[in-house]
Amino acid sequence: MKICIFLPRSYSIMASARKYLFVAAIDFGTTYSGYAFSSKDDFDNEPLKIKSNVWNSGTLMSYKAPTALLLKPDQTICSFGYEAETMMAEDGTSLKDHFYFHRFKMVLYNNKGLQRNTKIKDETGKSLPALDVFGHSIAFLNGHLTDAIKKQFGNIMDGDIKYVLTVPAIWDDNSKQFMREAALKAGILEEHLMIALEPEAASIYCQHIPVERASNSFLESARAGLAYMVVDLGGGTLDITIHQRQPDKTLKELHEATGGALGGKSVDDAFEKFVEEIVGQENIQQLKETSMDDYVHLLREFEMKKRQITEIKPEKVSMSVPFALVELLQKDKKRKGIDNAVKNSKFSSNVTSARQKLQIQNTEFRKFFQPTIDGIIKHMEDILYDEKFMDVKYILMVGGFSDCVLVQNAIRHRFTEKVVIVPDDAGLAVLKGAVLYGHQPRSISSRVARFTYGIQSWPAFDPRNHPADKKIVIDGVARCQDVFFKYIEIGQQVTPGHAESQVFQALKPDEESLECSVYVSSKRDPLFVDEEGCRELGVLKVPLGSSRRRGPAEVEETLIFGETELHVRARNRSTGKMYEASFDLLGEGF
Repeated sequence: MKICIFLPRSYSIMASARKYLFVAAIDFGTTYSGYAFSSKDDFDNEPLKIKSNVWNSGTLMSYKAPTALLLKPDQTICSFGYEAETMMAEDGTSLKDHFYFHRFKMVLYNNKGLQRNTKIKDETGKSLPALDVFGHSIAFLNGHLTDAIKKQFGNIMDGDIKYVLTVPAIWDDNSKQFMREAALKAGILEEHLMIALEPEAASIYCQHIPVERASNSFLESARAGLAYMVVDLGGGTLDITIHQRQPDKTLKELHEATGGALGGKSVDDAFEKFVEEIVGQENIQQLKETSMDDYVHLLREFEMKKRQITEIKPEKVSMSVPFALVELLQKDKKRKGIDNAVKNSKFSSNVTSARQKLQIQNTEFRKFFQPTIDGIIKHMEDILYDEKFMDVKYILMVGGFSDCVLVQNAIRHRFTEKVVIVPDDAGLAVLKGAVLYGHQPRSISSRVARFTYGIQSWPAFDPRNHPADKKIVIDGVARCQDVFFKYIEIGQQVTPGHAESQVFQALKPDEESLECSVYVSSKRDPLFVDEEGCRELGVLKVPLGSSRRRGPAEVEETLIFGETELHVRARNRSTGKMYEASFDLLGEGF
């Protein structure tokens, strides 16, 4: 069933036009999440006066908390972040009836089957609706930040805060709507919510920070026309784009965002696969089910070790083997203990076991990083060796994974002719940039379409151009079905608010409504909406009315591009009534 959401006005316009006192950004990351905010007065006087929370893990302080959610058996929130991790690490066995979700954001990446009722599994295999899990997490962060604002500025009204929620630029429209709906479920009012693309937010922030040792900021030093690459390395994804400074100090996107699942989590996944190959996947699963606290300790230790690794130090990385896992391996008739498991594994030449510890050679440990690093560099090469971008001199590395020395060194070694810039607070660039974007949503003056967008049309059948199997007769007229009518194509430059319109006619005089379906394709010139690489995004159903004039009704459909989200408008030319809508891209499933 096709469902559409009808709105009185486009919410993107409402969000940017409404008066506000604060802008608050929520960076919901794969591995770490956080928030930041600034008042309108502070932004006007000192743009970088942005406040963010300091989270306390008990042993360290950080500006972001782990994306870890602990829910009670009744599915209400118990804790989030370091507290959730610590509760599971200290008393995970007694909390086995709880739901523990950890680093779950990547369920939205490239998920073609994403729907409103999509479920995800927690670390023990129990399932809940993904929308509820994301909603609970955003609700926690929202409650924390509103409390922080109230403590400093006193009581505030619901309409005083404009919210900016960050998403990877390589996400599709479905995933963006999913995050929007999760934010609404968390209690954020729709007219106060904006979506920011992560590399854009980081790029905006980096306009204000000092470059290398110069006292001038990138904004002051970079001349108009300067193009630079933004490499946003987060916990889950790699986002790469090219931005160019404009004379009015806005940014123009020169290359559509590209990337993939090449963030810090892919390194974690490689480590977990390494452990599973030694001890067996079945033993790891049993460890999760019976001793979640030990499993959390294992992941925490790896997170600490992977931050310390360089090409030469330490010579060996020591990792503790949880006692519960040691016991499981002693009962394993195939592996007969941790020592035998290591000796009989394919890693025996570079990994040893003694006193419940794994000693991993530096060369072996760095292998966890190598596929991810190779993938990052391959994406960068594809752009930088394009004839159009060979003159790009600067590479701006942002995102938490950009702090990894192995990644930095690999990029500098591969692109020796480029200037690689890594801000001191690379992990906060997206978060703080999202706050700046909320204050100045027109900071991006032009974007590049990542897909070809169009609609389904039914032109008169032409045997010279149309295949015979597409011929269909409607009300006595031979037509070609499923024709892709293109609005904009992949790689096309579009400014925010760029509108493309087309008038369509109802195929039958007595139709009560007209469905305007929008399609997206990875091809530049798709011919039909049902060909490979093309899929339906959503449908806008326009009521035609029984009292319209005689004859087929006409509807003018307008697609509005250039924003972080796609907007659609349709006008019934018979009645003059206008409909502005957000597609229901998710559906309810079956």
